[in-house]
Amino acid sequence: MFNIIWWIITGFVVGLIARAILPGVQHLGFILTTLLGIVGSLLGGVLGTLLSKRKEGQKWHRGGFILSLIGAIIVLYLWQRFAR
Repeated sequence: MFNIIWWIITGFVVGLIARAILPGVQHLGFILTTLLGIVGSLLGGVLGTLLSKRKEGQKWHRGGFILSLIGAIIVLYLWQRFAR
């Protein structure tokens, strides 16, 4: 249960930061901003796994938040580009 709440909170924060970094007007509400952050985090996790593997016993990837933010920026860019 706590994991789901943590995903929502982290997804919302990452989505807000990605929206602030990428220029332009995005008409996204709370739910879409949260989904943007969650999907960006998943994409960032995949990118992080491709770049370097986690060490044995390591719970989090070293660049987790930064990679989540990069993933959210990529997703938001693609959203702006193709969702017209």
